Amino acid sequence: MRRAARAFPLMAAAGTGSGAGPKRPRPGPAPRIGTHDGTFHCDEVLACCLLRLLPQYRDAEVVRTRDPELLAECDVVVDVGGEYDPERHRYDHHQRSFAQSMHSLQPSKPWTTKLSSAGLVYCHFGTQILANLLGQPEDGPAVTALYDKLYENFVEEIDAIDNGVAQADGEPRYALTTHLSARVGRLNPRWNDPDQDTEAGFRRALELVGGEFLDRLDYYHRAWLPARALVEEAVRRRFEVDASGVVLELPRGGCPWKEHLFGLEKELALPEPLLLVLFPDRGGQWRVQSVPAGPHTFESRLPLPEPWRGIRDEALSQLAGVPGCVFVHASGFIGGNRTRDGALEMARRTLALRRGAGEQSG
Repeated sequence: MRRAARAFPLMAAAGTGSGAGPKRPRPGPAPRIGTHDGTFHCDEVLACCLLRLLPQYRDAEVVRTRDPELLAECDVVVDVGGEYDPERHRYDHHQRSFAQSMHSLQPSKPWTTKLSSAGLVYCHFGTQILANLLGQPEDGPAVTALYDKLYENFVEEIDAIDNGVAQADGEPRYALTTHLSARVGRLNPRWNDPDQDTEAGFRRALELVGGEFLDRLDYYHRAWLPARALVEEAVRRRFEVDASGVVLELPRGGCPWKEHLFGLEKELALPEPLLLVLFPDRGGQWRVQSVPAGPHTFESRLPLPEPWRGIRDEALSQLAGVPGCVFVHASGFIGGNRTRDGALEMARRTLALRRGAGEQSG
């Protein structure tokens, strides 16, 4: 006897409204997306959300079951069924033979994390989804850049967590419990709840995950991507700021510059790494910030001098010999000055102290 499957519509695709209007004709039954029932996880939730953003699956129902006969009737199946066959739209990753990564399926991509159902759907449909949402060609530069950015900074995390891939070797120094996969997991019934029905939680997970994906895409499209041109122009003009060529000046604060800076250093083959960045804050004062040693570390390439750290205002100005100083963070990664010239002088004195220390050690 077959188990009854549950089916329901997914969240509305981006840009669709709920107001009254003529309904679209339905020439046939709605397509079906199959996934497993019971406890749900972030990867199949995201896979369903991504598929639902495609025109061909906009009105799809999600069929949650492990019954092979019911799954066979679905147009696409994710995270269940023991098959990876994109020709038949089967996207499971649990079979022992599965070892696919973004790199193995698209050799031009660098990521080697084993894919989950979310990563598989994104790998095969991601450019189509982004092109559809943004109204741009699939092979255009914006879609290409955003496809990579969203995989590296959204989807890969979900792939890794679902497949049990540790973020780093060794014992972590603290627990991460507020990530998206954890929040989805907490929408499942608790082990001792009298009602173990997962359907209401799955619906909430669809809204949560789908909303976060679209919010992240909106940010990267409207804020992160435009910042690249700003950072690239600053890199090209760096010698106008300081003769050393290692100080960058951005005309606006709040710009997400770090990742663009690392990428441009490689693309432009800069002879020396950039060390310090100047930018105005929202209050009209200026900041000098050290470039991090890497994209995922708090270590600085050139922190501000140790004697300045934790000192403020006039005491700092006298110590540094620079008028208008406001603060230097206790770790030395950032400092402030009331003027652009003052912030630049803080940067120059930091470089001079570094050179002096190098000469003494030599």
